[in-house]
Amino acid sequence: MKYFEKHPMIMVAVAVFGCAAAGVFVKTSEAPSVVTAAVRLLWTVLLLSPVTLGSKSFRQELAGIDRKSLLLGCLSGLFLAAHFTIWFESLNYTSVATSTTICCTEVVWVTIAFCIFLKGKISPMAVAAIAVTLFGNVLIAWVDFASGSGLYGDILSLIAAILLACYTVLGKILREKLSTTVYTYICYSACAAALLICCLVQGHGLFEYGMSPIVSGLMLALFSTIMGHSIFSWCLKFLSPSFVSASKLCIPVVSAVLALFFFGEVPTALQIVGCVIILGGMLWYYSIESKKV
Repeated sequence: MKYFEKHPMIMVAVAVFGCAAAGVFVKTSEAPSVVTAAVRLLWTVLLLSPVTLGSKSFRQELAGIDRKSLLLGCLSGLFLAAHFTIWFESLNYTSVATSTTICCTEVVWVTIAFCIFLKGKISPMAVAAIAVTLFGNVLIAWVDFASGSGLYGDILSLIAAILLACYTVLGKILREKLSTTVYTYICYSACAAALLICCLVQGHGLFEYGMSPIVSGLMLALFSTIMGHSIFSWCLKFLSPSFVSASKLCIPVVSAVLALFFFGEVPTALQIVGCVIILGGMLWYYSIESKKV
C-alpha cells in the first residue's frame, strides 16, 4: 500500500471505473430502486465483515471508537442510503451518462462545505479548473434539457449529488481519526440497515424479484462500493475532499462509454466535446493539487 500512498492517482482511476460501472449494473436489475440499493449494501457488509472483524487491530479500533465518531459514521451511512435510492431511481427516467453527469456536480457542494464548515481554502486557479469541468458537465446534461425529456430524472440526480456531498464531507472528518476499513464498515452497516428498513416499510421483499437484483447487487458491491466508494474514502487521507470530488467528474466519461457498449446510448457531438472538456479540467486541477505536495 505504500506505493499507492505515494501514487494515489492510480487508486483514483480504479475508483472512477468502479463507480462508472454502477449505472450499467443498476439498469440490469428488475427490482425497485430501494431493493437494489439494499441488496448492494448487504452484499458489501457481508464481504467486508471477514476483513474487518477478522482483524484484531480493526476489532480494537471498533471497540475503542468514541460516541461522536460512531454517530457521525452512522449519519454518513444515512446520507449514502438516501443517495443510492434517489440516484438509482433517476436512472429510470434519464440516460446513464446524463444522470451520472449531474450527480457529479457533487464537487460544487463539497467545495462550498469544505470552505465553510472545515475552514478549507481553495485557490482561484483551482476554482477555475472546477468551473471548466462543470462546464463540460453542463454541455453533456444540456442534451436532456434541450430535448425536453428526462427532466424529472435530472432533478433526482441533482438531489442525489447533494446527498453524496454530505457523505463525502463527513468522510473527510472521520478519516482523520479512523482507518478506511473501520469507517466504511460503520458507514455501510448503517446504510444497509436504513435501506433494509425502507424495504420492509414499503412492503418489498429482497428475493421476490428473481436473481437480477441479487446479481446486480453483488456486482455493485464489488466494483462500485468496495472498488469505488471505499477507495475514494481511502483517498481522502492523501488528497483534499475537493479534489477527490472533482475526480468523480471523470465518471460520466467512462459511464458514457459503458452505456454505449451495453445499451447503445450513443453520445451526441456536444456530449463528446463535454467529455473532452471534463478530462482537461480534471488534469488541470490535479496539476494544481500536486504542486501543494
